[in-house]
Amino acid sequence: MRVPASLIVTRPVGPLTGTVRVPGDKSISHRALMFAALAVGETRIEGLLEGEDVLRTAAAMRALGAEIWRDGAAWMVAGRGIGGLVEPEDVLDMGNSGTAARLLCGILASHPVIATLTGDASLRRRPMARVLDPLGQCGARFMARAGNRLPLTVQGTGSALPLDYVVPVASAQVKSAILLAGLNARGETIVTEPAATRDHTENMLRHFGASVQVGQHAGGTVIRLIGQPDLRAASVLVPGDPSSAAFPLVAALLVPGSAAQIEAVGINPLRTGLFTTLREMGADIDFTHERREGGEPVADISVRHGQLRAVDVPAARAPSMIDEYPILAVAAACAAGTTRLRGLHELRVKESDRLAATAALLAANGVAVAIEADDLLITGQAGPPPGGGHVATHMDHRLAMSAAVLGLVATAPVTVDDMRFVDTSFPGFVDIMNGLGAGLGAA
Repeated sequence: MRVPASLIVTRPVGPLTGTVRVPGDKSISHRALMFAALAVGETRIEGLLEGEDVLRTAAAMRALGAEIWRDGAAWMVAGRGIGGLVEPEDVLDMGNSGTAARLLCGILASHPVIATLTGDASLRRRPMARVLDPLGQCGARFMARAGNRLPLTVQGTGSALPLDYVVPVASAQVKSAILLAGLNARGETIVTEPAATRDHTENMLRHFGASVQVGQHAGGTVIRLIGQPDLRAASVLVPGDPSSAAFPLVAALLVPGSAAQIEAVGINPLRTGLFTTLREMGADIDFTHERREGGEPVADISVRHGQLRAVDVPAARAPSMIDEYPILAVAAACAAGTTRLRGLHELRVKESDRLAATAALLAANGVAVAIEADDLLITGQAGPPPGGGHVATHMDHRLAMSAAVLGLVATAPVTVDDMRFVDTSFPGFVDIMNGLGAGLGAA
């Protein structure tokens, strides 16, 4: 089904049941294309997320000289090798993807090319300083709009210096950008992060043959990369995205009588904060058929409806669930008691100000909510929230999908102003939800 511009969501006629598979992990898909382009030989990628964000990454890597094509359901990449990328002939449009834009800055910083990056209106509002500041220390130069925003021109260097950088705020994007720059620098690049963030970059570097060591230090987690490795093509099987699985999973938790299974979902421990939190809230969630695919842990996830209770979520958990707070907030709105989500400052610089927008989503639908500094407090209904509100998504795909899930359990219909952006991360969202019995349809 084509994603509608707007959506009025009502309760389904029955429980959500069945087995579904969500699209491939977005974080891993971006990295698979980038590392394959930097490797020597042909890499086969299966399960690649074919959402708009990832397709923008594929187009950018083609523009930088990699050959990328479809082979049935798989994608093939003929890489250029580290240091072998070429200068693009046109502007690189990264659409809505902050991950792609920031990681690509790392790659470009240590290649002797000049490239200009832009994006859609949402991405052009997002700050890039946290990436540009460290990358400038390796010898690259940047020219950006006021506030270090896109459009941005990168003048990379062919003699990049290795960095020893302490990341001030835990960010997988900043860490990954520095490691990507370090690939084409002589010597050892060292990144210290105050709290462990998703480690897909480290896992995939090893998968393609790089030497990466991870250890603990008084200052946090320390990652060491030996520069200019001989990356070799290696097949990649992309697991289902846990951030996408969150939507049918929470919907099944909230809609009475529901029982669903989501197949082949990535369960990297640095990505499973939502599952941990929901279990603390009393959710019936089971992992089965656990295995490893492409260096990442994977499992099938079974979930059943049940009553949830309020919890206090520590700020230290934020890196492992940073994209899942809007849908967690929907679950909290249906729980018994007041849930406090702590330390959400990172949400202010996502596709929208997700902290304010999530609070507005709930308030518009009759849920008592408050923001205290960087904490979000949600007083749950111990059942269905009133609903009946109109949700402004601000071009944010995760807000749109969270609002749709809220509509499935609310007493009155919920109107979502724009669903078109869900394809950036979750193509097929409406069809997959309807496959479970959600009954989503155009307004």
